[in-house]
Amino acid sequence: MDKNEEKKVTDRINELYHKKQKEGLTPEEEAERKELHKKFLENFRAGFRQQLEDTVIIDKNGKEVTSEKAKKAQREKGLRKD
Repeated sequence: MDKNEEKKVTDRINELYHKKQKEGLTPEEEAERKELHKKFLENFRAGFRQQLEDTVIIDKNGKEVTSEKAKKAQREKGLRKD
């Protein structure tokens, strides 16, 4: 999901939230809200996972202490050569 689409989804979720607080939602709007929320969470989780997988952790002595799970994901993406 690109930034423009992400903003549209977020704006629509907020619209539905405010409408729900004021007057309630129709069953169709509630279904739309759930679908948009699901889409938003999938996108958030994918971005967060990407950020974590790209992170390299270095301790105070300058030694890399990145977890093996993260190293494996980085190797699969071609980000590591070790």
